Amino acid sequence: MAQIFHPATNTAIRLGVVFFGVIGPLATLIIGSAITRSPFNTGVGVASAQPVPFSHEHHTVELGIDCRYCHTSVEKSAEAGAPATETCMSCHSQIWTDSPLLEPVRDSYRTGKPLVWTRLNSVPGFVYFPHNIHVNRGISCNNCHGPVQKMMLTYKGKAFFMVWCLNCHRQPEKFVSDRNFVFDLYKHYQTGKMTDKERDIAEGETHENTGADLERGEALLTQYHVKKAQLTDCSVCHH
Repeated sequence: MAQIFHPATNTAIRLGVVFFGVIGPLATLIIGSAITRSPFNTGVGVASAQPVPFSHEHHTVELGIDCRYCHTSVEKSAEAGAPATETCMSCHSQIWTDSPLLEPVRDSYRTGKPLVWTRLNSVPGFVYFPHNIHVNRGISCNNCHGPVQKMMLTYKGKAFFMVWCLNCHRQPEKFVSDRNFVFDLYKHYQTGKMTDKERDIAEGETHENTGADLERGEALLTQYHVKKAQLTDCSVCHH
């Protein structure tokens, strides 16, 4: 019987099996993973529209306003809290009183209708994250939110992947600091006199304690009554 297919057909079929059976699925997995971790999906680095174009850089660095002036519950509650209109108007009833950009604030104050801010950072409903516990153990805002003090318009600084949280929970001594570190960071940023640790965290980079800072971190775990062995229990974050 005459040969129907060219001898090269066998090679083509083998290559097809390799591509569609191995390379194809692998490429799909890699591309899909890249998309799910990209700003397109996570929103990291993307500023969202807000009722007022609020600048953390202006208020925190240029004016030196303490974070807690607006986020009043960050040390006491699971939620950091957003400022009430009255908080904004404590300054803006005196300055920039005719700015068109601040008309939504003035209208909110006149009508008593709260400003509706677009939430940038959130976790799923099955995840429990208490701001007060982290802040009171010296975990800087920038550890989770990126270089907030540099944001002219606020954007999401980190993606909040579970493995990222676990890296800290597995070795908390590498991340905890004294309580005053959290807010002193911005004061030192204003002066430009910062330690290497402060400089890394101010830039939104992941910094792990080493040397004397690591020894201090280990001591702080005892001082803060941190039960390291329990930090990776599912029930710590998933209630």
